[in-house]
Amino acid sequence: MEFGDGREQADSYAEQALELMRKYGIPPTPNNFTIWYAYAGEKFPDLRKALDALIANDEHFDAMQNAGLYDKFFSDADDGLAVHETGRRIEGQMARVLEMLGNASEGVDNFEASLKTGLGSIASSDGLTGIRAAVQRLVAETQQMQSSNKKLQEKLENSSSEIASLRQNLEDVQREAMTDALTGIANRKMFDASLRRAAAESAETGEPMCLALTDIDFFKKFNDTYGHQTGDQVLKLVARIMKENVKGRDVAARYGGEEFGVILPRTSIEDAHTVCEQIRNTVSTKRIRNRQTGEEMGNITLSLGIALYRKGEPLSELIHRADEGLYFAKRNGRNQTVLEDQLDTIEAN
Repeated sequence: MEFGDGREQADSYAEQALELMRKYGIPPTPNNFTIWYAYAGEKFPDLRKALDALIANDEHFDAMQNAGLYDKFFSDADDGLAVHETGRRIEGQMARVLEMLGNASEGVDNFEASLKTGLGSIASSDGLTGIRAAVQRLVAETQQMQSSNKKLQEKLENSSSEIASLRQNLEDVQREAMTDALTGIANRKMFDASLRRAAAESAETGEPMCLALTDIDFFKKFNDTYGHQTGDQVLKLVARIMKENVKGRDVAARYGGEEFGVILPRTSIEDAHTVCEQIRNTVSTKRIRNRQTGEEMGNITLSLGIALYRKGEPLSELIHRADEGLYFAKRNGRNQTVLEDQLDTIEAN
């Protein structure tokens, strides 16, 4: 990640970054340094706002928190480099193919000229010896052309195989760029892209589209009690259950930390409620147990909020309404699903 700062500025930002990392007990890894260098340089307002909020709330900057910050604000740069490198290699292979085809075209032109010369020699020859010599030259030229064509075919096959491999690599990079590394479901970038696409389709077709946001209840306490590795397993479990309970065009994504999102195109708010209740009930029946020690850790539960997209509205408003439902659920007992129209009823009362 390049920030384009001068030497003195860079030294100052680096010192501030290291001091902040020491202050908050953050390991000075390259990714963590990138986060706090950017914070010191005030180049990413959203990052600074997020960190200021975490600091104000006395949040602990643990490994999961740090990784989430880097993924949210800087992973695109890493993905871009990988895509750029693969694209550059594909361009190189295509250039080789074009060069080979150009050489082949030149060889065909030369062969055509040799044929014309040979035919001319045969036509003008007045004896068997001259004809035999012309035929021998044509045979030699033909054999050389066959050999060149065989080599060209082999080179083209190799290049075709290499391009296919690079194309697959590019698809893998792009898929990984849209996948949460821990849970294997869609990441925040995929969530944002899918939500934009679903909203555009809803606006065009008039079909309903719903967004659900969900949060694992008391996850921080669970994490602090049983450790981050166990917490990671819980995140994977929730992600798996969500993935199993959505279908077709639906998208289940890790929205950030212990928060997940479900995008439900062509789905009424009543049907979205059914899907979310299925997810919530399934999660709540799972008992968490340490496989190594056999220790029972109890159950986990989810709180969810659902909002229906309104044609033409900014997506931030849709997210805000779903978020309001989620936090109403958490403030009022947790382990429940709250629809946006329930909030309207409550406010009216």
